[in-house]
Amino acid sequence: MTDSGYIQAVREGDSNSFQPLVERYHKLVFRTAMGFLHHQEDAEDLTQEIFIKAFQSIGNYSGEAAFSTWLYRITVNHCLNHLRSKKRRELLSFAEDIFLQLINKADDNNEPDKLLEEDERDQQIRSAIDSLSTKQRTAFILSKYEDLPQKEIARIMEISEGAVEQHLQRAKQKLQKK
Repeated sequence: MTDSGYIQAVREGDSNSFQPLVERYHKLVFRTAMGFLHHQEDAEDLTQEIFIKAFQSIGNYSGEAAFSTWLYRITVNHCLNHLRSKKRRELLSFAEDIFLQLINKADDNNEPDKLLEEDERDQQIRSAIDSLSTKQRTAFILSKYEDLPQKEIARIMEISEGAVEQHLQRAKQKLQKK
């Protein structure tokens, strides 16, 4: 069945018809959330919240854009709202997490120095991405994490393709500097 068939069935009261949409788009939503949050548990929680919100809002889906585009918009907006409302972790909390990861990985691997370097590099990359403006970060995540074409990103962000290209170029420049 097509997305529109499932959506119509949900609108007619068959809530079980939403499950195939969840299965079809779960990876897409989760990967996008990971791109914004960089934390698996938070991304999993937000993924569930996003599908609940999509289910509750299915009546607002007009069908003008693809369902995936509509779901991307919900995902991006929900992630950005989550980041705005959630205060950054304190440095001590982050250091504790890294320390625990190193201890757990050190049991499996006798090269803790390499693990520490990898964790530091990953943190620097996440920090650099987080330092981008909201629009640059959104365009970058949808382009690099989701491998979406600029035309689709423009529809999701509701801006022109030229603006998407400009946000991507500026994001790349800022990331290269960092």
